[in-house]
Amino acid sequence: MRDFLFIVLQFVLPHHGVSRLVGWFAQSEISWLKNFLISKFAAHFQVNMEEAIEPKLTNYRSFNEFFCRALKPESRPLELNDKALLCPADGAISQLGEINQQTVFQAKGKSFNLRTLLAGDAELAQTFENGSFCTIYLSPKDYHRVHMPMSGKLLQMTHVPGALFSVNPTTVNNVDNLFARNERVVCHFKTDIGSVAVILVGAMIVASIDTVWAGEVAPVGRKPSHYYYNNKTIELQQGEEMGRFKLGSTVILATPPGVTQWFDLKEGDKVRLGQTIANLVNPQITD
Repeated sequence: MRDFLFIVLQFVLPHHGVSRLVGWFAQSEISWLKNFLISKFAAHFQVNMEEAIEPKLTNYRSFNEFFCRALKPESRPLELNDKALLCPADGAISQLGEINQQTVFQAKGKSFNLRTLLAGDAELAQTFENGSFCTIYLSPKDYHRVHMPMSGKLLQMTHVPGALFSVNPTTVNNVDNLFARNERVVCHFKTDIGSVAVILVGAMIVASIDTVWAGEVAPVGRKPSHYYYNNKTIELQQGEEMGRFKLGSTVILATPPGVTQWFDLKEGDKVRLGQTIANLVNPQITD
């Protein structure tokens, strides 16, 4: 019954209104307010501040700055390898495996359409047809910066307006087409194995999604906004930061067919930024 009420409430609440309200508190620099929010959050979720470059809670200017805190490099050693995919974020495996034509598995009895996830881009969706995917859920206590699974050149970014359902396991198991309904930022990279997509999926009370090349990616109207970088040189190396969430969400990776050999990971397994999650079977393939 509790799960049922949680799902029903999400259909009733004004997602964006709630997120804007929470966002105001999260970006506030009022000293007593931000200190209260940060201390309560850190205690409740048992956040390990020894990993952070700045371990003192009161030194953060806002809750958002605390939430997106940088970690000491030694806290997340990178298993750099040009023949492997690194985990792009801290979190837990939601699902991973092969894409069936253009159908991506979400949870038991539920899937979503790859083309819809990619904002209706038929050509890009065809690139990943029968390819591989990995969905990683970031819980509130996790490190919330997203890093490159492999080196690549940015070709395109698309912001897709949408709902802001929670992306925790309860919602994933009960809301159809969840990731293809929520607001998201699709990042398309050219790599040594061809096209790779890193999709940052927004969620309830996520104040914003940022990328290192564009800063905060804000909605422009109700239709997808496309940004092309073919004539610019934005190249990011494996393990380098590429974006961040202000409050929890999900990252989805998509790779072409025949190149990704996932490690023995399953739903619910904890993963950490920088660990190897797949071998690249033929890393010499290029677009």
